[in-house]
Amino acid sequence: MDIFPPLTGFYTAIAADTRIGSSHISIYMALLQQWNVNGGNNPFTIERNLVMQTAKINSRQTYNRCMNELKKYGYINYEPSANQFESSVIYLKNIEMKT
Repeated sequence: MDIFPPLTGFYTAIAADTRIGSSHISIYMALLQQWNVNGGNNPFTIERNLVMQTAKINSRQTYNRCMNELKKYGYINYEPSANQFESSVIYLKNIEMKT
């Protein structure tokens, strides 16, 4: 029985994806938590500082690189805010479970 399919789906998807490292996983887990707190609604807004704190990422460069790569690799849609005082918009893509 799968209690939280989005988590299982993500780990299934990344199992063979050698591009994904621990920073990507940490940020995705922070995004998944924010998605969950927002009732599982897509899209949802995030604040960079909160995601970085939750993911235990201290470098903005690492955060930006991982967010852009997660978008490029097809795990999320990411619309960064042009204003540092406004929230960015995230959409977690459905990850199909492969059996």
